[in-house]
Amino acid sequence: MGQIPQPNIETRTPGTVTRQDLVHADPGAWAAWLRSREDLAGVPHLAGWAEAGRPLIVRRRVPGEGAETVPLGLPLPPADGKRRIGLALPAEHLTRLDGPSLAEAAVHAPAAWGGTVAALVALGERYGSNPRPFGGLLWQAVTGLVYLTATSDLDLLWPCREPAPTGLLDGLASIAETAPMRLDGEILLQDGTGLHWRELRDAPEGGTVLAKGLDGLGMRPVAPLRTLEPA
Repeated sequence: MGQIPQPNIETRTPGTVTRQDLVHADPGAWAAWLRSREDLAGVPHLAGWAEAGRPLIVRRRVPGEGAETVPLGLPLPPADGKRRIGLALPAEHLTRLDGPSLAEAAVHAPAAWGGTVAALVALGERYGSNPRPFGGLLWQAVTGLVYLTATSDLDLLWPCREPAPTGLLDGLASIAETAPMRLDGEILLQDGTGLHWRELRDAPEGGTVLAKGLDGLGMRPVAPLRTLEPA
């Protein structure tokens, strides 16, 4: 049997935030921002969002946004229009949170997802990458609101050191073949860069893959990002 690659553990400087991180906003700062957005008056859930301890997610900056604030977002539940709310707040008004792992959030998933979730958790244990959800499962787990529907995808982040082992990518593809939902998500590098796992797996040697970061998008060569497992 081949040797299992060393664990791919996400490490970052304490206090820093990157794309896909969860943060909690100071209620006073949240209320001040909300008062500045007359277009959001009466939108469900927003008035008490911070007071209820519900998080925001760090998103990619858009043109015109400076580094003096952190770009943030939150999606509303499908029953409330599935609207995506974008904002930016100074870092001093934010506290970084540890989002739930897939294993921790699984209690909020549909029963039909159970076998797939178990297989994904086992795959993560094999490669030392503890997957965590984003998308509907994440928001349902951290808000108590209903985000999942019969057609929801399962979106996962897989923290990895570079390069990502092909065994992990192939394992994801194998599980996706029989999963009752679409299995989507990203390989998440140490600096917060996200690589769509299907694109990374299927890109030809010598090709490139789209990399998503806090400050923008870019194409990166595949070769340094993907490696065969040791024989």
